[in-house]
Amino acid sequence: MEVFEVGEGTPEIAVVSGIHGDEPCGVRAVERLLADDEDVERPVKLIVANEEALEIGERYVDTDLNRSFPGDPNGDAHEERLAHRLQQELTGCTTLAIHSTQSYAEPFAVIDSMDEVTRGVCPHLPVDIVIQTDRFTEGRLIEHPHTIEVEAGEQGTDTAADNAYWLVRGFLAATGALPAPATESVVDAGGRDEIDVYRLLERIPKPPAADYEVFARNFERVRAGEAFAAADGDRLVADEDFYPVLLSAHGYEDQFGYVADYAGSFA
Repeated sequence: MEVFEVGEGTPEIAVVSGIHGDEPCGVRAVERLLADDEDVERPVKLIVANEEALEIGERYVDTDLNRSFPGDPNGDAHEERLAHRLQQELTGCTTLAIHSTQSYAEPFAVIDSMDEVTRGVCPHLPVDIVIQTDRFTEGRLIEHPHTIEVEAGEQGTDTAADNAYWLVRGFLAATGALPAPATESVVDAGGRDEIDVYRLLERIPKPPAADYEVFARNFERVRAGEAFAAADGDRLVADEDFYPVLLSAHGYEDQFGYVADYAGSFA
């Protein structure tokens, strides 16, 4: 784990990149921000978490870091020990954790619950969607107080790296570390007009098969009786209306994604 501190004093703001070794977009955003060499108005920690996994280009070394919190300093797995160190490093910090996905090209935010940090930060991020995942936070960094995750875009793309940079800039503006960008910048200076919120309800299991397909589009309602995916040609049909979230043929080993409902919007 590599930790950079910018600004004077003890940081109360942190950005975490490289939690998964096959998601380098956040690391590239951190490197770009460090190269900017800007004077910050509040001190900030910029963290590259799982260097070992990044080096080999794999999601993890022993086990998923984002399912290992709060960690174990004496754990057998590399990620268990790393989770403990990272959580200690983030004590007292409002935190942005950067990820990327195989299921959706546009950036969105992921939260544990709708609190004052969410309402204060998310309108200043270049996102139109927030996912509330309070039913599925076990072992994830998002359980850490005052933490927001963002998905920057499609895994391994230059676009995701660029999105990640602007997500970090928006987060640092919202937390008072950097001035708000000008109105012509990628991030809105005055906040988003409206952000849609979806709450995850249950997982969509993926049966054993050699070939998978998805027909539905994330965040677009699937009607009861519609086929939304297939395993070896056998179609999965919705029992009732739902919104698919993180739906992908290849994103997860044992599930297609999540069933969600629309929880409203805020600005």
